[in-house]
Amino acid sequence: MSTTTVSAWFVIVAALVAANLPFVNQRLLAVLPWPRGGRKSIAVRLAELVLLYALVGAAGLLLEGRAGRIAPQGWEFYAITAALFATLAFPGFVYRYLLKHRA
Repeated sequence: MSTTTVSAWFVIVAALVAANLPFVNQRLLAVLPWPRGGRKSIAVRLAELVLLYALVGAAGLLLEGRAGRIAPQGWEFYAITAALFATLAFPGFVYRYLLKHRA
């Protein structure tokens, strides 16, 4: 496989993991313990999702820059990738909010 193919698959897998990360744990960014000892609110989870979207995008931009010239992107690119990131987060959302968990 070429370096470009490996980089593309790395970004896709990183996006899949990062999109579900806010929903599968109670830690802030999966590292810091939540200060109140309780559960994170949906607003905190969505803020984490936006931050992780930016981090995965920065990683993709870095890899694209190392492979060659960075292609100029318009607002359409960011709208589509944000929608894709939200779609990738769906399994984590279902796990956290739609499945019944035993108490």
